[in-house]
Amino acid sequence: MPDEIALSEDELRGIAGWAADRARQVLPIHAQCHPEDTRPRDAVEAAAAFAAGGRRTGALRAAGWAAFRAAGEAASPAAADAARAASHAAGAAFLHPLASAHQVRHVLGAAAHAARAEELGHGSTDAVERARREAPPAVVAVLRRLPAAPAGGGRIGELVRDLDAALRG
Repeated sequence: MPDEIALSEDELRGIAGWAADRARQVLPIHAQCHPEDTRPRDAVEAAAAFAAGGRRTGALRAAGWAAFRAAGEAASPAAADAARAASHAAGAAFLHPLASAHQVRHVLGAAAHAARAEELGHGSTDAVERARREAPPAVVAVLRRLPAAPAGGGRIGELVRDLDAALRG
């Protein structure tokens, strides 16, 4: 078992708020294919509410899982990654205080999936740099307590590693 790390509720709120911002930027990509499917938007709103001082609830967790299911039903890879970004944003409120490289994927998952959605949907390649610039101190502080991002994971794994390296500076 990995060692435990300190992980405050304020840090969880900072990570969740940043993740919600990343996912919010790509919600239109999902909505373009699925205008009536509000599950990703609901997950982003739930994550933002937690970040603003709300409680970690079963409804927040359920919103994240609903966005995950929306990703599986998406009509395009870009829409799927946009929905996965929303799912990761809601899930950020439930990070485990474990010094595991897997947790790095949870911290950075919303940003990585949002970056991939932008690549696929708009051909944009600046989302990782934007995420780095806009990362709050909580994201960097928590990453520095975790091992480096793990190998593998295809393009999403590559984006996670790029962002992890950029944020650790």
